[in-house]
Amino acid sequence: MALTLATITPGDPEIFASIQGEGPSCGAEVAFIRLSRCNLACVWCDTAYTWHWEGDAKKFRRPHRSGETFARAANQVKLDEAEAARLVAATGRKRLVITGGEPLLQGAALARMLQHLPDVEVEIETNGTTTAPPALDVRVTQYNVSPKLAHSGNAPELALLPERLRAYAVDPRAFFKFVVAQPDDVAEVLALSDLYALPKERTYLMPEGTDSAALSARMDWIEPLAAEYGLQVTDRAHIHLFGDTRGT
Repeated sequence: MALTLATITPGDPEIFASIQGEGPSCGAEVAFIRLSRCNLACVWCDTAYTWHWEGDAKKFRRPHRSGETFARAANQVKLDEAEAARLVAATGRKRLVITGGEPLLQGAALARMLQHLPDVEVEIETNGTTTAPPALDVRVTQYNVSPKLAHSGNAPELALLPERLRAYAVDPRAFFKFVVAQPDDVAEVLALSDLYALPKERTYLMPEGTDSAALSARMDWIEPLAAEYGLQVTDRAHIHLFGDTRGT
C-alpha cells in the first residue's frame, strides 16, 4: 500500500521539519507531511500543486485565480507507508502535522503509516468535509478544521456539511480556522458559529495571503473584529519567516 504525497521537487516527497505557522499550536516545532489531492477547489489556495492538474482544470471546472496548472507526474509521488514513517521519524520531531490537499481522503493509509510512529503526536489539517476512520481518529491529538467560506469559490453544499461541522463542534480536539479576506467574511463566520454552535474559544480568524504585506494589512482589521466578537486570531508565521515556499 502507498500514500500519494505532494513533492518539494519532482520525486522528492514533501516531508520536512519546521514550525507550525498557524492555529492554536503556532510556533511549535513539528514535522510536516503534505498529501496530494483535494475534494475542494479554493480559488486562493496556496497549495494548488496538490490538485490543480494540467488537463483537469477545464474539464472539471476547478478554477484558481493564478491560472497556473501543474503537471501531475512532477508534483505527486507514491510512497510506501513504512518509508513515509521512516522519513517523518528522521526529522526528529515528536509532533506530526498532516496536511494537504485534503489528507483525510487517505485516512486508512495514514492510519497504517502511524502504526510505525507509535510515540508521535498527530495534528491534522482538514477542510472539515471528511471523516477520519476509527484507526486514524484514535491517534489524533488535534484537528485544525478550516471550513471554506463563500469567497473560496466552493459551493456551500460541497464545502459546508452540517453533519461534519456539528461533529467537529462537539469534539474538544477540533479547532476552527477560517480564512478571511475582507471584513464581510467575518459575518459569515459568525453565522456559521451560531448555526453549528462552534465554540468561540476554539474559533480562529486567519488572514488570506501569501506575503507578509497582505497578511499584515488584513490583521489590522481582523484583530479588532475578533476582539469584538470573542473570537481567536492566528497569523501565518511561516509566510513571514520563509515566504510562500514548499517544504517550509
